[in-house]
Amino acid sequence: MGFPTLFYISAVFLTLSSISNACLPSDRAALLAFKAALHEPYLGIFNSWTGTDCCHNWYGVSCDPETQRVADINLRGESEDPIFRKAHRTGYMTGTISPAICKLTRLSSLTIADWKGISGTIPPCIASLPFLRIIDLIGNQLTGEIPADIGRLSRLSVLNVADNQISGTIPRSLTNLSSLMHLDLRSNKISGTIPRNFGKLRMLSRALLSKNKLNGLIPYSISYIYRLSDIDLSLNQLSGPIPASLGKMAVLATLNLDGNQMTGTIPPTLINSRISILNLSRNGLEGYIPDAFGPRSYFTVMDLSYNKLKGRIPKSISSATYIGHLDVSHNHLCGPIPAGSPFDHLEASSFTYNDCLCGKPLRPC
Repeated sequence: MGFPTLFYISAVFLTLSSISNACLPSDRAALLAFKAALHEPYLGIFNSWTGTDCCHNWYGVSCDPETQRVADINLRGESEDPIFRKAHRTGYMTGTISPAICKLTRLSSLTIADWKGISGTIPPCIASLPFLRIIDLIGNQLTGEIPADIGRLSRLSVLNVADNQISGTIPRSLTNLSSLMHLDLRSNKISGTIPRNFGKLRMLSRALLSKNKLNGLIPYSISYIYRLSDIDLSLNQLSGPIPASLGKMAVLATLNLDGNQMTGTIPPTLINSRISILNLSRNGLEGYIPDAFGPRSYFTVMDLSYNKLKGRIPKSISSATYIGHLDVSHNHLCGPIPAGSPFDHLEASSFTYNDCLCGKPLRPC
């Protein structure tokens, strides 16, 4: 075998190996169609999207090393990346999310976050991407509804569409997301009720649904979610009683129901639980503060202000292991404020606008 033949075989081998390491032409075409629907005027993040190999050196794009298929799109408008430091600014991008993204059939992670100006809807076909694990679209101007078939994404562990203009209701199928760990729908225009079978989300650790237009009851089934550590349902229009079962949850550390229309009494289970941040302010809660404090009671924050609570501050509150910030202002409480911890470090504003509370830090009894 002569030198020219060897050279020819080597050249063919190198060509084939470079082709095998390049991204699929259909994936490249899908990415370019996705790029064409967006306009990023300041940072030039799409300047690197040139050439045939979208798997290498295309900003924010990663491929599976085995299949050479596009696996991750990670475009964040707020980042420590040098491209941002050099420009001395955060990102701003307009345009829409093209349905062409759904042609990336091996996509595992889709992050298009904090660009402030991206509008339009979430493409419904996103629910047909079977390998998706992360959808993070926080901090844009997206409208329309969460795709009705979102529940088909059996591998999805993160769904974050916070800080957009999304409307409609929580899709019924969402409770089929058996791998979902982080749900963030905060600061949108989502209405309707929380699905009754919300408790099917057995892997969920954070449920952040604040600042929407949700109404109806807090579903009892939410207390079935063993791993749930953070519930934020504040600033909605939820009504009815607080389920006592929330206080029996194994790892629940934060319960924020501020700014709803909750009624009934405070369940004693919430007082003697693992909850450390409890915010029930600005509701219509009545009755007494439960006399159920004990060594398990450890609150960095307990806010019961702006309700219709009456009676005395219970003496058992002194047996709590720790209470950092306490606010019982704007209620109908009466009687002496217990002496000693935790009251010796609280300001008068924590107790004002009640019927007849007295003692330090208010006027003497």
